[in-house]
Amino acid sequence: MIYRKDRYGNEISQLGFGCMRFTRKGKGIDYEKAEKEIMQAIENGVNYYDTAYIYPGSEELLGRVLDENNCRDKVKIATKLPHYMLKTMKAIDKTFETELSRLRTDYIDYYLMHMFTDYAEWEKLKIIGIEEWIEDKKASGQIRNVGFSYHGNSDMFLKILDAYDWDFCQIQYNYLDETSQAGSIGLKAAAEKGIPVIIMEPLRGGKLVNLPKKAREVLEKSGTNYSAAELGLSWLWNQPEVTCVLSGMNSSEMVEENIRIASKVHPGEMDVSALELLETIKGIIKENEKVGCTGCRYCMPCPKGVDIPGNFFYWNLMYMEKNKNGGRFEFARAVCMQREPGFASQCIGCGKCEEHCPQGIAIRDMLKKADKDLRPLPYKAGITAARAFYKMRDVKRGVKRHEKEQ
Repeated sequence: MIYRKDRYGNEISQLGFGCMRFTRKGKGIDYEKAEKEIMQAIENGVNYYDTAYIYPGSEELLGRVLDENNCRDKVKIATKLPHYMLKTMKAIDKTFETELSRLRTDYIDYYLMHMFTDYAEWEKLKIIGIEEWIEDKKASGQIRNVGFSYHGNSDMFLKILDAYDWDFCQIQYNYLDETSQAGSIGLKAAAEKGIPVIIMEPLRGGKLVNLPKKAREVLEKSGTNYSAAELGLSWLWNQPEVTCVLSGMNSSEMVEENIRIASKVHPGEMDVSALELLETIKGIIKENEKVGCTGCRYCMPCPKGVDIPGNFFYWNLMYMEKNKNGGRFEFARAVCMQREPGFASQCIGCGKCEEHCPQGIAIRDMLKKADKDLRPLPYKAGITAARAFYKMRDVKRGVKRHEKEQ
């Protein structure tokens, strides 16, 4: 594993483990599977683990794995304060203590103000005393480094960056988002101030792995031997301003692949042909994408049960694969098997989702367009009939099971 240094000379593995996308099992996380993946990463030198208060079950799972395997001292935990849910310092204190308890630790290595989009959010925290609170927690050793994660534009990022003596920051950054959100402007500004930058959504929620057919063909014929993931991750690690790249790893194969890549890529080593290949692929993706949803699920849950990321995923799939009926079929198959379908037509236009969308997507308008594309009249009829069939089948099975029990 290759390591880069934080502000104080501590080594951080350039590959970090993003703990938002663990495999679910029943109503919770598949503990045994997640434990295996986390321990595989630790054994191969990954020492940075990123979670958050609002990731369902994530802090508890990470804390349990580290505790039961006696390896807390081998890793650096990063978690986040959901300031948007809290109005008083008493509430902030209580939330922080809850996080310590969940994580089974008495200190957090890297603590973030979660999901800033505007300078006003920091101003509100300052008014209620967040700066004094941070100083107290750092003095006691309960917080080692303090930073913020960000989802606004570059101008506002620079303002927040200058507003406090931050120890690190976290931004969404990949070759499709080079000029959006904080972008390369924010990355370089942070680096110039000596502030480490943690990267989230490095493969844009999987979109830079599941490339359009045309892009896959270009990559395969390039002769570079790059996989789609390797190309995207290498582009990031090629930049000396990048400290750590988070990957939401949820399979042993993914952990193995990412560790392999992270163990060989150094800044400035990506050759011109690879960079040109990346620009070609970027152009192809931009031609086909309908909506820039990364599947982060910050928009969820919808009060009316709309599966916002799901609708956008299948809508994009229709165009990225240039196969409208194929995308519609995949969508129909997915929703027919779900207890609650999550159709875009269930949207009542409340706008709650747009308040939390890191990408600034006009979700309500885009959902209408997506639904019209995904469910033209013949598909609406077909999906309704299929769901009725599955529901009746389940009812009959339930009756038979009840009769056997009698």
